Amino acid sequence: MVPIRIFVTGGTFDKEYNELRGTLAFKDTHVPEMLRLGRSRVDVTIRTLMMIDSLDMTDTDRVLIVDQCRQAEETRILVTHGTDTIVDTARALGQAFAAGPAKTIVLTGAMVPYAFGSSDGLFNLGSALSFVQTLPAGIYVAMNGRCFVWDKVRKNKDTGVFEAV
Repeated sequence: MVPIRIFVTGGTFDKEYNELRGTLAFKDTHVPEMLRLGRSRVDVTIRTLMMIDSLDMTDTDRVLIVDQCRQAEETRILVTHGTDTIVDTARALGQAFAAGPAKTIVLTGAMVPYAFGSSDGLFNLGSALSFVQTLPAGIYVAMNGRCFVWDKVRKNKDTGVFEAV
């Protein structure tokens, strides 16, 4: 079994409702719990890089993600990310890895926080884990059972659906 590195960056995937303030906020990632509940038997190593809303992600944050993917010993990498700027980060990775090294990197997220119970996050995480194990080297965005090459996807802000371009 090929080991997989999971990098956590936050996004809606890991948001929780703060009852005192009536806002969404971050605590810890839900990824280990999600893998346990999904009965995953995949060999993964999880590292939290940041816990931020993707709308707050900067170019410096993207450089960190690229650098961590480049430095990872694993050739199969999954990145959890907010959906608003996931395509921007996929672009940064696609450009950075155009000349190698050959790695399969899949970014995924959620439209509804996992903590809300009706989230698409668990399904997206499971799908992304399958995609990262089976796809050839490249950069991909996986959402709602579909997988897109990094430069052929966009988030339709009117429908809230990722689609091919």
